[in-house]
Amino acid sequence: MNTPLSRRMLLASACATALLAPLAASAQSYPSRPITLIVPWPAGGSTDRHMRLLAELAGKQLGQNIIIENKPGGGGTLGPGTMAMTAKPDGYTIAQFPLGMLRIPHMQKMQWDPLKDFTYIVGVSGYTFGFTVRADSPYKTFKDYIEAARKEPGKIDYGSTGAGSSPHLLMEELALNAKIKLNHVPFRGNADLQQALLGGHVMAQSDATGWDKFVDGGQMRLLVTFGEKRTKRWPTVPTAKELGYGVVSQSPYGIVGPKGMDPAIVKTLHDAFRKAMDDPKHLALLDELNQDLWYRSGEDYAKWAGETFVKDKVLIERLGLAAK
Repeated sequence: MNTPLSRRMLLASACATALLAPLAASAQSYPSRPITLIVPWPAGGSTDRHMRLLAELAGKQLGQNIIIENKPGGGGTLGPGTMAMTAKPDGYTIAQFPLGMLRIPHMQKMQWDPLKDFTYIVGVSGYTFGFTVRADSPYKTFKDYIEAARKEPGKIDYGSTGAGSSPHLLMEELALNAKIKLNHVPFRGNADLQQALLGGHVMAQSDATGWDKFVDGGQMRLLVTFGEKRTKRWPTVPTAKELGYGVVSQSPYGIVGPKGMDPAIVKTLHDAFRKAMDDPKHLALLDELNQDLWYRSGEDYAKWAGETFVKDKVLIERLGLAAK
């Protein structure tokens, strides 16, 4: 017998099916137009180089172009943060997600939450950080630079890709361990930073391997790197760890979207980027940038982000950089 209760249940089921149908159809037809990938750094830097090639390869897997939109600022947080607050979770706007996204909210109040306002899609790679000076710099070794800072506290400067970025924080941690005071000069991204160093506007720079071509070309001198071990490409350059400064930084990053994305669309994007990551052209570029693969599924990437957010709060408090 068709009771009022059973009719209500049938109606509710029909409504749910009607609501889910457009989502299912959307996921099945995705992507039907180009996708925008926000790169929160200026064009020409190491991350831009990496993301452009990866987007090209992933776009071939998807059958649609992935267009790069450079949106630098805020130590790499402006682009992803703007996406989280304004973009639809339809898979057509995604962003590179630098480690600063999990650190800067501890240093200043942000309008977005790094754990709640993003959909984690895939972990991709991590930077090799190094400290460089111009080839004609009086600092022949990292020890020379540190000794100069001891003699003139607060007067010896270095540039980084922004306050709260990994290149900034690793130098603040090193300065704390070395008991010296440095003058930090923030830039919007590593393309701007390279130009400033080459132009003599800063004495040194802490950055990812956007400096590789300048070191190989003889315009810059690499004084130290910040990995667990020396790089294969510059094996004569010591690490900060072996010099006794106790700093190791790799700064993993990946691809995210706005919160609330359809799991089927997330899987489509994940699978395309995963295949692109294994492409020989991509692996060759990583080798050129002296970076390793850091693959994480969306679920594992989100778990890692939650753990890192808690852990890095301790680091920022220890450096005295936490928001008051």
